[in-house]
Amino acid sequence: MIKKGLLALLFVTAVFIGCQENSTDIPNEQQDQTSVDMTDFYLFTDEVQNLSKGAGKNKTKNCYSMEVLNRQLNEIPGLYKKMYDVELKTRKFLAAKGKPTKPGGGGSDGGTGGDDVDVAPINDGLGVINIPVYVHVVYSNANQNISNTQIASQISVLNEDFRKANNDLNLPSGTTFANDATDVEIEFTLANTFRYSNARTSWGTNNAVKSAYPPVSPSTHLNIWVAEIGGGILGYAQFPGGNSATDGVVISPQYFGTTGFVSAPFNKGRTATHEVGHYLNLRHIWGDGRCRQDDFVADTPSSDGPNYGCPSFPTVNCKTPDMTMNYMDYTNDACMYMFTDGQRNRMRAILNPGGARAALAGN
Repeated sequence: MIKKGLLALLFVTAVFIGCQENSTDIPNEQQDQTSVDMTDFYLFTDEVQNLSKGAGKNKTKNCYSMEVLNRQLNEIPGLYKKMYDVELKTRKFLAAKGKPTKPGGGGSDGGTGGDDVDVAPINDGLGVINIPVYVHVVYSNANQNISNTQIASQISVLNEDFRKANNDLNLPSGTTFANDATDVEIEFTLANTFRYSNARTSWGTNNAVKSAYPPVSPSTHLNIWVAEIGGGILGYAQFPGGNSATDGVVISPQYFGTTGFVSAPFNKGRTATHEVGHYLNLRHIWGDGRCRQDDFVADTPSSDGPNYGCPSFPTVNCKTPDMTMNYMDYTNDACMYMFTDGQRNRMRAILNPGGARAALAGN
């Protein structure tokens, strides 16, 4: 009995130590909520897209960013802490700006919009921010060796989408989401294109393509790898706070740009818009956790999972209409066409002095 009791005690002790070593708990002194509330912060998510609305009929896996993050959190010591600090700085920055609000927008009445609070764009004094881009084309055949014209079309889409200059802004009548659509005041310039021939036919989501062809100046340039991911996956991105050796965005070539080797219904360049949103600290619109979690943005309604195709409006989940036209959902390219003011503020916070991607903006 004593031996069994001792063994049980040793087992419990070992489990406790192991849990402590892998814990995502933040030290008590860092949880001092004197200036911002971090009690809702989370990183590990439910991988729900395969269980969500319409996913069974959809052969593509639009975005693998959260799955990649979940894996990295298990593999990289200290990553949770780094990303916690990024979020803490983001919230402190926005709190210092006074969290400006204005009436209207959002849609809290479960119908076609409503009377909830809409976030106003902050004035950070930086004006329009320009981000230089390196594109790495990794190809095993002529189709994958996409043209300079196709690359240029993608840069144009990024500029249109982040400046609210696209031709697809066609919000349905009766919704106040139009009050939320915003000019992020971020632009992108192609700095250089690198081309690599490689017999490998697919690269997966374990950053193998980045290891083979490392990012160039990742602190000051957005690196995008255009390479076949495989598995029907459109793209994935690394969030701020991750390893600089794997920093950037990966997109399969047929979902990059609007002309040339592109595949409908993801042929309008919105995969890159979506993934760059992640790269600049945006979560999926539904928070990757059903109604109980959100994306840390006040003017995006809660949802229970991604939307696919071109949903009719209103598509109501979690008692509110989904913002299916937001770039951070999973709808078809032609049916997504807006960021919100709250999303704008989060992205600009990351680019301001002290932010995790401030060097991109020359700060």
